[in-house]
Amino acid sequence: MFAVLKTGGKQYKVQSGDTLRVEKLAANAGDKVQFNEVLMIGGDSPVVGSPVVADAGVQAEVIEQIKGPKTINFVKRRRKHSSKRTKGHRQQLTLVRVTDILASGAGKSGVMAAENGAGFGVAAVVAAAAAPKKAKKAEAPKAEAPAEAPKKEAKKAAPKKAAAAAGADDLKELSGVGPALEKKLHENGVTTFAQIAAWTPEDVADMDEKLSFKGRIEREGWIAQAQEKTKG
Repeated sequence: MFAVLKTGGKQYKVQSGDTLRVEKLAANAGDKVQFNEVLMIGGDSPVVGSPVVADAGVQAEVIEQIKGPKTINFVKRRRKHSSKRTKGHRQQLTLVRVTDILASGAGKSGVMAAENGAGFGVAAVVAAAAAPKKAKKAEAPKAEAPAEAPKKEAKKAAPKKAAAAAGADDLKELSGVGPALEKKLHENGVTTFAQIAAWTPEDVADMDEKLSFKGRIEREGWIAQAQEKTKG
């Protein structure tokens, strides 16, 4: 009696006592497994499945987990900037010994079904490659959370600046002072006409040096203009 079974995308013709290598199974050495995809039962009364024989099975004992012979994959690209690559591969296999062929009653045998183990096939490789990507996506919100704190602090600080500028005079009323120059004066703590009206020669020299005015304060007569503004 013989059977034709299918596992790992391949078909095998087996008899009781045969030893064969199949694509890696999720089982340990010494385990008993059952192949339920039986395509044909041969013998005195052959049965052909459509596509499998109902309630038939092939039972086997796992001898060990092995690897197939090494195969070399060599690729060379003949171009101006040529490249070549060599990769080796050993397929993971399971060595099993067929113990029994069941023409019927396989569903009630209670033997563990033979299933291809982890690491078999393209689907498993794709799933393993996708796992780290999912972990990175999950961690992304945690990395962004601390970045929101400085923005909130900046928003809170904005009203303080507006409040400080609320009591300032419009220094652009002075001769030769535009928006850019007014901003520089504010950065150096000068915001009112009263401050400029009270400048001493030392203050004028210091401001000339800080802002590179090169005599503009005296030339434009800022102190005299500021004094007139404060009187009004």
